[in-house]
Amino acid sequence: MVESKGWDWESIKDNPEYAAHLRPTEFGYYYSNIWKDAGRETVLDLGTGLGRHAICFAKAGLKVSAIDMSEYGIKHLQSWAENEKLEIDAKVGDMMSLPYADKSFDCLFACHVISHSDSTGIKKIIKEIERVLKPNGEVFLSFSSKETTDFIEAVRPKVDDNTMFWEDSDGPDIDGSPLFYADLSDIIELMSNFDNLFVRHTEYCSLDVNNKRKTKYYYVSATLK
Repeated sequence: MVESKGWDWESIKDNPEYAAHLRPTEFGYYYSNIWKDAGRETVLDLGTGLGRHAICFAKAGLKVSAIDMSEYGIKHLQSWAENEKLEIDAKVGDMMSLPYADKSFDCLFACHVISHSDSTGIKKIIKEIERVLKPNGEVFLSFSSKETTDFIEAVRPKVDDNTMFWEDSDGPDIDGSPLFYADLSDIIELMSNFDNLFVRHTEYCSLDVNNKRKTKYYYVSATLK
């Protein structure tokens, strides 16, 4: 199993991508409201990064815990929460060995997080997610798609049939981190202990009509059996 590594946020502080990670995605806004309206109370923001979704959930009135491998990211979130006068339990930790008791959370949110592993690691991550969720707990997860051009062309060294190394020195990932790619059958197998799977397959395309490269993701919501 290849070790996943935390993002080097400090190295991209002046990059527009850093500022983008301070704004919640549309998924954060959606699930903060859906889960609150459904009477859910506790949520784990897995791989919180700089804390954009944790802050969003806390502002919606949910009780939030947040975890990330990056000490820089967790310190940023703690400072942000203090400035916003929000209570968030933020800590440094590994998604393959979550420091929470069994059945701790009503919900778990992991957007562009769990794919930063290999085929062995992602199975451990899913098991940890199942362990810390309460029965009938809800998840929102994303997976990198095998229909992404980089995966089809195998432009980076492969770890296993589903995983390539990440080697973009201009991005926030450290060289040598794994990136797992899935198709629908992989997701169904990984999520076998969940019901009510709702899967969206989304392509992010360039406005340059001559750029034929594709970046695609699966977005999955589900309920633990």
